[in-house]
Amino acid sequence: MTGPRSTYVPAAGFELHVTEWGERGRPALVMWHGLARTGRDFDEAAAALSDSYLVLCPDTLGRGLSSWARDPVADYAYRRFGDTALAMLDHYGVDRLRWVGTSMGGLIGVTLAAGRLKDRITHLVINDIGPDLPAAGAGRIAEYVGSPPVYDTVAELEAWLRRNYAPFGANSDAFWRRMADTSARRTDDGRVTVHYDPAIATQFTHHKADLDQWEAYDAITAPTLVLRGAESDVLPAAVAEAMTRRGPRARLETLQGCGHAPTLTTAREIALLRDFLAG
Repeated sequence: MTGPRSTYVPAAGFELHVTEWGERGRPALVMWHGLARTGRDFDEAAAALSDSYLVLCPDTLGRGLSSWARDPVADYAYRRFGDTALAMLDHYGVDRLRWVGTSMGGLIGVTLAAGRLKDRITHLVINDIGPDLPAAGAGRIAEYVGSPPVYDTVAELEAWLRRNYAPFGANSDAFWRRMADTSARRTDDGRVTVHYDPAIATQFTHHKADLDQWEAYDAITAPTLVLRGAESDVLPAAVAEAMTRRGPRARLETLQGCGHAPTLTTAREIALLRDFLAG
């Protein structure tokens, strides 16, 4: 394992924070996180896969240590996220790449694999998201993202993360502590909140078309793996099955013991990624 390395990349007029794992010059693997998360969510998988790849785990605009939007309506959209992804690849001199995306990161991967990176993404992993979202699942996410909690202590924030992200399934105390460490920021009055711009919730009000990606999905030609949490309220079983029949006719793996979304931390999940990405 080589990493992690914390880097800051100029990207489409913004500063993109990227956690790097592995040696430069190896095949590139981009791991893109979900709506209100950061690239540090992938630490376990990135560490394991860094023996074979240069793993790049960016924080999306408005999240973690990356820049916040100048214009939330224009900047918190898949088109702009794609702009920053392309700039990141240019920065590293990456031509061809593998893409693993959780939730929002999966749909960003869909748009790019169908469009601007169609001939460059060689393997696509979509983690617990489909080309359309059920209203209940989207509403649950929009509600907590748009109303971030504020606490007096990081310990209280960690307890909230454990409750709010319970669908992640069973994870170690070390996982939840790292999640707290990489999710916390101080407010102006010294209290503690989550490390994202609350305006990222505009995704659900101004960019609803970003959440309807069947046309893009049907245009994908790269080999595709879909991972689904068995209890997911974001990727229904029927939609996951349809993804095996349409577009790239993805391989589907259902992961027990979790909902939205599998954290890609277990030996089985990492083995699935390693096997698929090597094919």
